Amino acid sequence: MDPVQQLQNMSALDAAHHIHPFCDIKDMQKNGTLIMSRGEGVWIHDSLGNPYLDGFAGLWCVNIGYGRKEVGEAVLRQMNELPYYNTFFGTSTAPATLLAEKVTGYTSGRMNRIFFTSSGSEATDTWFRLARIYWKALGHPSKKHVIARRNGYHGSTVAGASLGGMKHMHEQGDLPIEGISHINQPYWYADGGDLSPAEFGLKVASELEAKIDELGEENVAAFVGEPVQGAGGIIIPPDTYWPEIQRICRERNILLIADEVVCGFGRLGRWFGHEHFGFEPDMASVAKGLSSGYLPIGGVLINDRVADVLAQAGDINHGYTYSGHPVCATAALENLRIIEDEKLVQRVRDDIGPYFAERLKSLEDHPVVGQVETVGLLGAIQLAKDKTTRQRFQDVDLAGRTVRNFCYKHGLIMRATADRMLASPALVISREEVDAMVRYMRHGLDHLAEQNLA
Repeated sequence: MDPVQQLQNMSALDAAHHIHPFCDIKDMQKNGTLIMSRGEGVWIHDSLGNPYLDGFAGLWCVNIGYGRKEVGEAVLRQMNELPYYNTFFGTSTAPATLLAEKVTGYTSGRMNRIFFTSSGSEATDTWFRLARIYWKALGHPSKKHVIARRNGYHGSTVAGASLGGMKHMHEQGDLPIEGISHINQPYWYADGGDLSPAEFGLKVASELEAKIDELGEENVAAFVGEPVQGAGGIIIPPDTYWPEIQRICRERNILLIADEVVCGFGRLGRWFGHEHFGFEPDMASVAKGLSSGYLPIGGVLINDRVADVLAQAGDINHGYTYSGHPVCATAALENLRIIEDEKLVQRVRDDIGPYFAERLKSLEDHPVVGQVETVGLLGAIQLAKDKTTRQRFQDVDLAGRTVRNFCYKHGLIMRATADRMLASPALVISREEVDAMVRYMRHGLDHLAEQNLA
């Protein structure tokens, strides 16, 4: 059977039997799926051999790039020695224990405990429960409510989707569940009006204090936010934002939770995003870059303040079959060894991150680009109908899809959130590959300009 026929058959089988995340099932059954077959570095190839520069590192996660045989070899050794054992009933395995020591070590003593999960979504459900257990153990059982942000993303479980502030997710399944509220996001370009970014950062942070007053401090357990909102459009907050959020959390006696699933393990040029922005969370969810997506693993980092109280709370009736899975933990350990040995965190901070920022910033001369924002190896290109007035296209989703689909068709994988074009490449991307990304992007922007959208 020739390769084209093989691809068509595989695509048809996939459409017939496989329901994908965040998909229109009817549309996928009609159009089929694209089958990816191999990857190396920042490049991925479909089953016909067509190459794509993956400007999104899978889903924000393949930090060390594709094709690192060292990870597979380490995993095989562990599979042959001990493929699985649980961490219930006072048992553990060497990989889980060593990984706990390794990951907490990156926090410089600020968070000395970790609870392992299989994903960022499970990590969200974990800290959500632990926050309530914490306050009940301290004699404040009414402190249950959690405040999050509109357009934030914290996973797809019921609790994760509820905490995430995405309307299209809330419309399905009667979400959010009780005990969750949302305040506005720090999106200056869209919502800042005539305020400077610094003024806007303080203004939008003040909504947290107003929401605490509305709910009653005695009822609020925690506030959660991504250091940089990822799926919401790589919304990089003004410098004034996070210090003010931390001040409010400390003064109003609520826990501060950082969702580090996207920002963690070097993407911002620090081990964690909260370090870049200068705040200290009480708990932090991690996943993605923990194993560079090679195997599913996540976790919740916990500071001593919370851990010491949990230790006095008796049985913590929460856990997962695959918490601390020894093979997944082995993949994570080898991934972290590569990041350390190749100094990828420092590389993002001192070399490829600044170069990425410079090259993406060059796109601001384009007539349909209103603003380019970057931090580390996260970049957002804000599309604009009129850049001088920050006027956006009438159909923001169509504008973003137009650029994204053109780039995809021509060999660049990137993402669109409404009218923001998003890039999050592997930490191993070369300068020449960054240049190629920017060339592809410029062609996509040219294509959008030619469409003359309203």
